[in-house]
This record gives sequence, structure tokens and C-alpha cells, in this order.
Amino acid sequence: MKLFRYISVTLLFGAVTISAVFAQKVLIPMDGTQTNCLKAYGIIYNHLKDGYRAQWLLNYRGGSFMVDDVDSVEQKCLVRNVEYKQLSGGQADDIIKQIQQPDVNMSVMPLIKAPKIAVYTPPFSRPWDDAVTLALTYAEVPYTKIYDEQVLNGDLSKYDWLHLHHEDFTGQYSKFWAYYRNQPWYTKEVRDMEALAHKLGFKKVSNEKKAVAEAIKQYVGKGGYLFAMCLGTETFDIALAAQGVDIVSTPFDGDPPDPDAQQKLNFNNTLAFTNFKLVFDPYNHAFSNINVAPKNVEDQNQALDYFTLFQFSAKYDPVPTMLTQDQVSSIKGFMGETTAFRKSLIKSDVVILAQVPGKNEVKYLHGNYGKGTFTFYGGHDPEDYIHRVGDPPTDLSLHPNSPGYRLILNNVLFPAAKKKKLKT
Repeated sequence: MKLFRYISVTLLFGAVTISAVFAQKVLIPMDGTQTNCLKAYGIIYNHLKDGYRAQWLLNYRGGSFMVDDVDSVEQKCLVRNVEYKQLSGGQADDIIKQIQQPDVNMSVMPLIKAPKIAVYTPPFSRPWDDAVTLALTYAEVPYTKIYDEQVLNGDLSKYDWLHLHHEDFTGQYSKFWAYYRNQPWYTKEVRDMEALAHKLGFKKVSNEKKAVAEAIKQYVGKGGYLFAMCLGTETFDIALAAQGVDIVSTPFDGDPPDPDAQQKLNFNNTLAFTNFKLVFDPYNHAFSNINVAPKNVEDQNQALDYFTLFQFSAKYDPVPTMLTQDQVSSIKGFMGETTAFRKSLIKSDVVILAQVPGKNEVKYLHGNYGKGTFTFYGGHDPEDYIHRVGDPPTDLSLHPNSPGYRLILNNVLFPAAKKKKLKT
């Protein structure tokens, strides 16, 4: 009898001990105490990929993360110089109770499953890099490269999240003709793109790119998450509006555009922008009046250039809240082929996430289409104010807490959130 009681007490004590161990949590703060915000996203992504779950503590200490205390998390944090803190079960419960108070603008977002990521990028090299690819690589988030052939073959259905490289979906080769038409890299790109278009059954690159844009739109409509930056935002919507309309000038496809091209644009087919005016002049680097950019970037005062994140209700508007998590609310500006979006041309149902104070310039926006979503972010590289053709890629080890790059990685984790109908 005594032996039975001893065994019972021992088992009970063991159960309590085991329960206490599993109740322990790890907090990864994302405020000013964090030593490497960008690597923290990769740790959470790979934690999900390993079959665990996580909690995104929206608006708590800069949008911190909390996970079960398993050895792999602490080890990954130590190796990557990511700040973390062990919490007892009671401490974790106290944080959750604080967040759930009705009078605080915080909420807990469960992260369930790591999204499968694709990056739309050409198989040939270009003399510029891509901020999203840099961010994913630095954060150690795995991704698959795809391009036009894979898109038109239906491969997008394999992925949850798609990033558009700084691509020109109008088929005008980023309108670099006026400046770089004699450069070897430019002439090679024209040859490669024309060969690919012909291989895929199109006479013109512009028509092939429009077909790709439409396929990506259908992917979003079926539930895909689309994230685009710089030129991949503006030209994507232009291509959608110009389905069946020749908008390309002679130097790019050998014949002039339709003289009635502007009047034939279908703005019902676009995702984010409406009523924009095209720029047909091949010597003018602009594509449309969607882009708000200074006439002379060299005259810009970099120290005064910044944009401000809007604040949303974490409990009632979790989607824009997730997308705007950061340790600061004001972020330094940066240029691109498409630097910012003209506010008056944004559709009324699109959510503005960040804007240049006092100006008609939107830097960051989000919207729904069908069962999916799209998020557009203006500019080329958040840590390189004027990123020119041929400039070296940004070394993110020098910017481990970049607020501008954090916005990119918010989008990577956004699809991992618990699937339910979220208000936007």
C-alpha cells in the first residue's frame, strides 16, 4: 500500500513537473531591445515549418512573438544573436491577460503554418538586386524562384505567397531604352525576353507579360497572397488595365501604340489603382501618373524624407495591424522606379497602410481580391535611398533592425495567421 502511494505521489509530482516545463514560453521581443529583428522573423518562420505554432503579440513591444520553450528556438536565437527571454507559464499568462484587456490596442494572433513562398524573378541576371530576396535570404526563410513559364503553366497553385520582383509587366523593359539601349546587359535582356515570349507562343513580350499579370491576378482571386514592390506594383495594374490594348511605343515592340489606348483602358480589371494616365514617350522614364516621384532625385533632402505608418485596431482590424508591426511609426523614405503611389488614384476599397505626411503620396497599401489579398510597397530598397543600376546589394548584416525591411517580413508571416474571416 505504501509502495502504491509512493508511486502515485511520484507520478503526480512528475506530471506536475512535466506540465510546468511545457508551460514555459520564450518571448522574442521586437521593440528597441531586440538585437536582430530581421533574423527573428526567420526563426519564427522555421519554427512553424518544423511543425510548431507561435503567437504574434500585435502591438505588444513592437509586435513580439511568443512560442513554446523548445530547445531549438533558444539555440537558433543564440546562434543568430536574436534577443529572447524565457517565461514561466504564469508570466506568459500575465502577458496574454494584459493584451486581452478591452481598453488596450493589442491582440494575440495565432500563427499556424509556414506559407510556401515563391519569388517571381527572371532566370537571367540583371544589374540590380531585389530587397525581398535579400530579406528572405538574410532571415533564412526558404523560397522558390519562378518566372513566366511556371506562372503560365499553373505552378502558382503550389504556393501560398508570391512576391513580384521589380518587373515591368508592360513589356517595355523598365523603360531603360533611352539610357541603356547600347549596354550589353540591356540588349541581352531584350533577346532573352523575346525568345521566352516566342517560346510561350506570343509574338510580343508585352502580350506575354499581360498574360502573366492576368494569371497572377487569378492566383490572388483563388486565395493567394501577393506582395509587390517598386515597379512590380504600378506596371502590374497597368498591364491588367491594358488587356487587349497596345500601349507600347515603337522602340520596344516595333510598332506604335494604339492611338486610343488611354481611352480603352479597363480600370475594372485592376487591383489597386484607377483612372490613371499613361506616359507613352519612350524617352520619359515614367510609366504613368500613379508614381509620385521627384523630378530630380539628387535634389531630395534625404534627412527630411520619411513616411508614417497608420495605426489600426489590433482587436478589430488584425490584418492591417499585422502588416504594420514595427518598432517605430515613422520610417525613412527611399526611392525606386515606382517610389510612392498617388493617393487620388487608389481605389476606395484599398486600405492605406502608410503615407508621406502632408502629401498625396502613399507608400504602402493593402487590399482584397476574391479570396486572396495584395500588398504594394513603393520604392526599391529601404536601406539604399537611391539604388542605381549597377549598385552592389545591401548588406543586411549592417541593418539587422531595419524598420523598412521589417514591413517586408511582416508580409511573409501574414499568411501564417490562423485562417478565419478577418476584417480589413
